[in-house]
Amino acid sequence: MRLQTARFYRNPIYCARHECRLNCLRQSESTCFANIIRRLRSYLLFVPVDHYENFPVASWLLPAHLRKPIEAIYAFARSADDFADEGNLSPAERLQLLNGYSAQLKLITSGNDSEVVLFRQLARVIFEHSLPISLFEDLLDAFKQDVTKFRYETYAELLDYCRRSANPIGRMMLHLYRKTSPENLAWSDQICTALQLINHWQDIAVDFAKPVCSRVYIPQEDLSAFGLSTADIAGETNSDGWKQLMMFECNRARTLLNSGNPLGKALPGRIGAELRTIIAGGRAILDKIDRVDGDVFRRRPRLTKWDWFKIGPRAVIGI
Repeated sequence: MRLQTARFYRNPIYCARHECRLNCLRQSESTCFANIIRRLRSYLLFVPVDHYENFPVASWLLPAHLRKPIEAIYAFARSADDFADEGNLSPAERLQLLNGYSAQLKLITSGNDSEVVLFRQLARVIFEHSLPISLFEDLLDAFKQDVTKFRYETYAELLDYCRRSANPIGRMMLHLYRKTSPENLAWSDQICTALQLINHWQDIAVDFAKPVCSRVYIPQEDLSAFGLSTADIAGETNSDGWKQLMMFECNRARTLLNSGNPLGKALPGRIGAELRTIIAGGRAILDKIDRVDGDVFRRRPRLTKWDWFKIGPRAVIGI
């Protein structure tokens, strides 16, 4: 997820996990998690800007009293996502780690204390801010699905994945800000789903190159509708059919993003400014995909510092 979410080249969570992964099967789950979190704390100050390539969130935009809660949520989501998607673990090892996280959530639900610092901190956040535990369970369910499911037959299937892999993060943020009206939640879901789709379209080549799984998020029904197949992704096609498919998928994401756009103005202060910046970043990626005619194989779109220099100030002040 990911909140989307991008790929990273210096990933402290991955480094910590990789270093202790051979011990994970011999140690108790709590000991393994504790090793990871202990290493993490020396790296993770808040939400690392370089960890979200497309949507860097400046910590100064967030109220100080919410930085620790968001740090705890982020550490949970990012590490779980990496268990599912990074490194060279076997599917069984990945599921074992994710099931360990599920067991930790059950401890929180039952009111029992965890031995793992990350989950003790997370429990405080959940209870202090009345966060639905189901949102965390949905994230883990999506991450487990990433371990075993590599193709999506229909757009409806993909949207269901986004509902669990991306939408929970937006809903958690609204709970933290106590802005959980039905309208706000609906807008948030549209934005988070759009950002997840944008990340999928941006990373088509990256996902297909994953060892073993060769993951494809483009619905198979869409490939067929444009006369394409998975073989065209393997061959890094840039045919007219591919260009039309990418335009179609980008327009879908853009429509969702625009539908959720009112939330950026509905939320006050810093959170509204942050959200407007994130929405602007998503639109900029879609524009870049359009400019290369959907050729994400040879010209993977990414946002540069110059892009953010142009996007940031206008989004913050709401222009």
